Amino acid sequence: MKLSVMFSLLVLLAVVDLSRAQLKTSLVDLTNSIGSILPSLSRPANHSRIFYAVMFDAGSTGTRIHVYTFIQGGSELPVLDNEMFHSIKPGLSAYADSPEMAAHTVRMLLKVAKKTVPRLEWKRTPVVLRATAGLRLLSTEKAQALLEQVQHVFDESPFLVPDNSVSIMNGKNEGILAWISVNFLTGHLKAQTKKTVGILDLGGGSTQITFLPKLRKTIESAPVDDYVARFDIFNSTFELYTHSYLGNGLMAARLATLGALGAEGLEWRVFKSTCLPKKFRDEWSFGGLTYQVSGHPDGYSGYKLCYQEVLKVVKGIIHQPYELEDSSVFYAFSYYFDRAVDAGLIDGVQGGMLEVRHFKKRAKEVCNKMTKHPPISSFLCMDMTYITCLLKDGFGFKDSTVLQLTKKVNNVEASWALGATLDHFHNLKIH
Repeated sequence: MKLSVMFSLLVLLAVVDLSRAQLKTSLVDLTNSIGSILPSLSRPANHSRIFYAVMFDAGSTGTRIHVYTFIQGGSELPVLDNEMFHSIKPGLSAYADSPEMAAHTVRMLLKVAKKTVPRLEWKRTPVVLRATAGLRLLSTEKAQALLEQVQHVFDESPFLVPDNSVSIMNGKNEGILAWISVNFLTGHLKAQTKKTVGILDLGGGSTQITFLPKLRKTIESAPVDDYVARFDIFNSTFELYTHSYLGNGLMAARLATLGALGAEGLEWRVFKSTCLPKKFRDEWSFGGLTYQVSGHPDGYSGYKLCYQEVLKVVKGIIHQPYELEDSSVFYAFSYYFDRAVDAGLIDGVQGGMLEVRHFKKRAKEVCNKMTKHPPISSFLCMDMTYITCLLKDGFGFKDSTVLQLTKKVNNVEASWALGATLDHFHNLKIH
């Protein structure tokens, strides 16, 4: 079924199914600054139809809203005209024991959607929330309580609430949909495409790798079928190598490096690491829990010792694909981008191209100079060393492999959210 027909059906369903979206009379306002960050939407004079979609990314360290504006003309591919993006910290999982507060953050972000989408379009604009590793790491009961509160907020909003509008996303789909997002934005999803780009996503709780292999052995040598995904989109079939590693996101890796993952007695225990400055001691929170962390005041610190610590978090866990072609371009985002900015390797707006060796070189500099030159973040040594270890000993990238570090592609946030929105409209039949 052509995408234009799918859009027409969606609009028809929206008109018929208005009972799911009722007008809300009271919403907590965001700060006045939101009005000032809303961009003016450009419109071509000859556009045929304009559609909107609201996608929430409920990550482990923050909740983000993406409000997309699409133009569907005569071509099969829709045109993404605009994205409004806003985020709030911490993530929903931080409210595991007070789910009403989680609902409050979603209400606040919905204000962005109401300011962006024209009022007449509210009732036919789908609103969807997908939670990732933060909620996957919680108990089923606590995660479900959070989702129910979000569902209540959606049901009382004026937007179209589809079936299964609030759920925890499969980690595998997270990688696939991020791949779709980036390749859609870079123009690589057109029919009969030969060249695509791979993606590396480093979240707080999990990390994903997804790419289109050139060699059949890459698929055949994957540990299990779970590392392979096939789907159809825009008259093309893709067979991807993809995997999501729960517990290997940057924040979860900190916990594992410190030996604090699943630990008890947090109120009296201090978790130490050679990856932290010797004289550092502080509280650190993740996933609704607070940990006492410190360096080794009378011991050693530095890159080599730190690397041995983080290697335990990677070795035997991360599978190395048979093929990681040098000719394949990999886009790396989320914490790959953020920590590269913190380390002074790339510009915080423009991003840039980095070789894997650049992460290693900077990690050594930060770790070996912690005593004399404390880093901006006390965790920068640990984080940069972990990223280096993940890329080299984990996935098996060469020192010379070039990565495109980016936060946005064509002014749109690099994440799975756009891919998930396209999936909502097109039903990609991922299997």
